Amino acid sequence: MPDGSASAHLYRPKLATVLAEGYNLGHLRRDVLAALTVAIVALPLSMAIAVASGVSPERGLYAAVIGGFLVSALGGSRYQIGGPAGAFIVLVAATVSKFGLEGLLLTVFLSGFMLSLIGLLRLGSLIRYIPHAVTVGFTCGIAVTIFASQLKDLGGLKLPGAEPGHLLPKLAMLGQALPTISPAALAIGVGSAALIFLLRRISPNWPGMLFAVILAALAAALFGLPVETIGSHFGRLPDGLPGPRLPSISYASVLEVLPAALSFTLLGAVESLLSAKVADGMTGRKHRYNMEVVAQGVANIASALFGGISVTGTIARTATNIRAGACSPVSGMLHALFVLVFMLIAAPLAGFIPLSALAGVLVVVCWNMAEKEEFLHLLHEWRGASVLLATFGLTLIEDLTFGIIAGCVLAAAFAICDRVRPPAAPE
Repeated sequence: MPDGSASAHLYRPKLATVLAEGYNLGHLRRDVLAALTVAIVALPLSMAIAVASGVSPERGLYAAVIGGFLVSALGGSRYQIGGPAGAFIVLVAATVSKFGLEGLLLTVFLSGFMLSLIGLLRLGSLIRYIPHAVTVGFTCGIAVTIFASQLKDLGGLKLPGAEPGHLLPKLAMLGQALPTISPAALAIGVGSAALIFLLRRISPNWPGMLFAVILAALAAALFGLPVETIGSHFGRLPDGLPGPRLPSISYASVLEVLPAALSFTLLGAVESLLSAKVADGMTGRKHRYNMEVVAQGVANIASALFGGISVTGTIARTATNIRAGACSPVSGMLHALFVLVFMLIAAPLAGFIPLSALAGVLVVVCWNMAEKEEFLHLLHEWRGASVLLATFGLTLIEDLTFGIIAGCVLAAAFAICDRVRPPAAPE
């Protein structure tokens, strides 16, 4: 069977290819089991990412349902799972803080058009050439930033004012709020993270995140623990999808959110193609990079229309999908439908989930996201270390876009120096 290399440049969804090759009941059975497995992982994760991003949890579920379905239906990968991603937490939170929910939806909407344009102009292949040290640097920087953003909910801290966006002021305020720590919230948060790590070690196929969230909700309810929950903070979750609605658009608002939309576009393209590349490595197949970026764009446009946050390919859920036996994009489409079914029948139960448990889930996400071994390996060579540390440090101190651009510029400068430097004279 061909691996897809010859058709990697085509604008044809992998779903169409799979159906043309022949799709039978055996394939469907495998895809259903994989989809259910991924949906169980996606449920708590989508809500946790939304809450950490400064929006209500249903915004993450909308993105998982609408965006996840379209990424699989239209994408250039057989196995890609789309949805809200931890890498976007920092960008989404900053955008909501600065422009509000309407500004966020407009940003996601515009970034969707930009992503589709990148794919249609056949620029998807260029994104893959971002230096490895840059991707490791900004991924580790994002992981540290997200971890810092979860300390408030993890310990149930009461802050004296609005939580700062930048890392150093944030840590300073969290330090001042340490006397307000809630032992109950901390126990639930740390216990949830520890349970996920434990289950991953003793039984990797079990849905540790779902188990941790359910047990945390039961413990908080049965023992009457004084912890903040989704219900007490956000109210009851809606039991279905809203109707589509255009975000508020004006010339002034577009100009205002354009820099943020560019950041969303850059990160979305990089993350989705990295995830598709991981899937290629696990399966021996090749994704259609331009088609994948176009699909990510359409998925973000649709997610914004239904009130969802940004969507991208998610490495952990895609890998889970492959390990669970998926054989086509149908598994990704069904995973989105399973998440929708949860919203329809079990939304009231989500109100009992403690926010500290969701913070514990994201602590695990941060640990898994940070490419620790690659980080240490890159430190052994001074040029790679320079690019890595510049990207990592500027992502922490300034923002993601600044870190990526600085890292790419530094890597390009090293490459130019190598080209213009005269060859060493033979001895």
